[in-house]
Formats: sequence, C-alpha cells, structure tokens
Amino acid sequence: MSTETQDGEDDLKERVVNFLRRNFPQIQMHGGSAAIRDLDRETGEVTVLLGGACSGCGISPMTIQAIKTRMVKEIPEINEVHADTGMGGDMGGASRGGDVSPSFPGDTSEDREDDQGPQAPF
Repeated sequence: MSTETQDGEDDLKERVVNFLRRNFPQIQMHGGSAAIRDLDRETGEVTVLLGGACSGCGISPMTIQAIKTRMVKEIPEINEVHADTGMGGDMGGASRGGDVSPSFPGDTSEDREDDQGPQAPF
C-alpha cells in the first residue's frame, strides 16, 4: 500500500471517528462506545461496532439507523455503513432475536428474572 493511500485512509478514518463523536455524543454519555471495526476506502464501506451499554439497549437499532443514514450523507466517500452491537450479528434494521434482554447500568440478571416491566403508579 502506498503512503498516499495510507494517508487517505487515515484521513477518512479520522473523519468517520469525528462524525461519530460530533453527531452521537449520547453513545458515550449513556455508557456506550463506538469504534470502527473495518474501513474499506475502495468500496466505501465502513463497519462500526457499538459496545458497552449499547449492547442489548432497546434503542440501539434506532441509533444504528441514524448513523447509517447520516454518515453516507455527510461523508461522500462512504457508500455503505454496517453496524453491529456485538449481540450476534448486524443490528442495522433487523429485529433482535433470541432471549436477549436490554441491559442497564447497575442491572443484574437476578433483578430481571421476574420483572414484568414498569408498574403503573395507581
């Protein structure tokens, strides 16, 4: 790989990181993380991994859809965005399968066993 190509990829990677940081600060504010897993400048594809509190979060699919929609509009070199929460595959629009429950900071599996959801205040 030539130095020019490497510099171009580094620049593109930096712009993707800055895009995530600037447009989605709530990911980090809510205990999540976003990292570039793969970036292919030739095809214009990027794979973003959402971790931390994003894994199992009920709004992760909406966050992923927003990332996919906005990144291709804001960064011309990006043609396609793949995103994964590490919960068993691409979460970009597909519904979660299996017995995965959302996780919340401080929540343990014992707390959720018999949880029927929020109770009405009346």
